[in-house]
Amino acid sequence: MGKNKNNLPIWNTRIKKNSTNLFKKIGGSLSIDKRLYKEDIEASTAHVEMLFKQKIINFKIKSKIIWGLNRIKNEIIKKKFIFNDKLEDIHMNIERRLFELIGEDAGYIHTARSRNDQVVTDFKIWLKKANKEIIKNIDSINKNILKKAEKNIETIMPGFTHLKNAQPVSFAHYLMAYLEMFNRDKKRFENNLDSINENPLGVAALTGTSFEIDRFYTTKKLGFKKPTKNSIDTVSDRDFVIDFLYSCSVCAVHISRIAEEFIIWNSDAFKLISLNDKIVTGSSIMPQKKNPDPLEYLRGKTGFVFGNLFSMLTTLKGLPLSYFKDLQDDKEIVFTSFDQLKNSLIILNDVFKNFSPNKKRMIELAEIGYITATDLADYMVRELKYPFRKAYLQTAKIINYAEKNKKQLSELSMKEINKIEKGLTSDVLKVFDLKRSVNSKVSYGGTSFENIKKMILSYKKK
Repeated sequence: MGKNKNNLPIWNTRIKKNSTNLFKKIGGSLSIDKRLYKEDIEASTAHVEMLFKQKIINFKIKSKIIWGLNRIKNEIIKKKFIFNDKLEDIHMNIERRLFELIGEDAGYIHTARSRNDQVVTDFKIWLKKANKEIIKNIDSINKNILKKAEKNIETIMPGFTHLKNAQPVSFAHYLMAYLEMFNRDKKRFENNLDSINENPLGVAALTGTSFEIDRFYTTKKLGFKKPTKNSIDTVSDRDFVIDFLYSCSVCAVHISRIAEEFIIWNSDAFKLISLNDKIVTGSSIMPQKKNPDPLEYLRGKTGFVFGNLFSMLTTLKGLPLSYFKDLQDDKEIVFTSFDQLKNSLIILNDVFKNFSPNKKRMIELAEIGYITATDLADYMVRELKYPFRKAYLQTAKIINYAEKNKKQLSELSMKEINKIEKGLTSDVLKVFDLKRSVNSKVSYGGTSFENIKKMILSYKKK
């Protein structure tokens, strides 16, 4: 390769005719995988150190190669490295430059490995970092959710089912529901770190190698837990890619659901929240408009992440074992999903920092729709010893009366209530109080203020 003056691929000795220009264009992956340069150099360095340890190469060769790899890394960081599309990918670009720097000794770097295990190793190292970065962004969101929840424990709003007023809840309780979503997402990405923690390096093309390498040494050097057990499966396996894409997709679902809810709550019909000018845009024709475009962006991009998961599943479902060119697309799919999810998390974090609840409107909306009806039915069960279904029917009759007379439950007199249910006393009127209703939900995980305070404290300690 040191004598390869025309920057031709290493297999040019065997394959005499040049590829068509179109195939060169679609066959290359340099524009995508050059972001793996740090991981490629890290894995190559560990591999070379292992070759020296096993007395497969001598100290002089090892030192020259590692010096060259460090030089290449600095060139790329300082944007002085010249990438060559003819060399197909980042791996061959680095190897070609190593030949330029140290000569024929660069050829020892590929002893006892293949691009097949090289690529998977680089990719796994990168994905470990990507999972950790997503976890870090989720933690940041959760901290801001906790801050907002802590300030709104006693902010009362209507809880919705089918977008209809259902029962009164604390706004903090609503916010903490989002935190639960993101905690599940965090666990998924943490599980990815565990499942990805097997070192592929050393399985070579698909059968392993005849050299007496030490895969446990490179496993330790690269921060993996253990080496993979089957060489064929190792170069075929992209389960770790599917796991990551699935985790991204579920997290994107949660982001989209939150975005949709905030869009509704910010609408002129609901007016439950206000968005800071930092997270809205205007209209080209309507001067009054403040549009929740960032939230709509979050909702819209979710399908993009889903598509990447389906693309990878579709690619894998038709592949026999070992390596195929189809797998080259895995990196672009993962990189774009990672970039999109990271951006979405950052934007959503800004949303949580820059919105405020309209507390007055929340109470106003909570006071319509008979949302303490369940409290009334529960009261009859406790005080009158009714079966719940009987209490439900009596409550429905009282609501029908209130609705017919255009009154809220709290506006009914005892005389009116007793026309329907004679067993009730004036003590029943307290169940129509919204704050009391919220605080009565003391079951574990319920919306009472004390429950929420304990849950917030628990998460803050974590």
